Amino acid sequence: QVQLVESGGGLVQPGGSLRLSCAASGETLEHYAIGWFRQAPGKEREGVSSISSISSGDGDTYYADSVKGRFTISRDNAKNTVYLQMNSLEPDDTAVYSCAASLGIGKLDFSWYDYWGQGTQVTVSS
Repeated sequence: QVQLVESGGGLVQPGGSLRLSCAASGETLEHYAIGWFRQAPGKEREGVSSISSISSGDGDTYYADSVKGRFTISRDNAKNTVYLQMNSLEPDDTAVYSCAASLGIGKLDFSWYDYWGQGTQVTVSS
């Protein structure tokens, strides 16, 4: 069973950047699709970005329309970690960000995901 731990959240001004990390233990992430999801107070959980497993898609990436061109997801297999680079952050990006692992296709549908981290808070405010 894979365990996931997110880090890298914090307070940033509008227009700033953060890089979130999703570090895995227990199993290699290469076999999993990894997704990043966020949830703001009073709002539904939203799929932000995902990257396919090495075996199924050789790292195909997916992004919500709201973050395309600003966020980039990537893998470091040697570190068993997936990153979410977030640039040009906006106040609407404020949320708890969680990563999740799926042995299925994953993409941005949270129902595909079996393992979840505890989340990290991202606050975009001046």
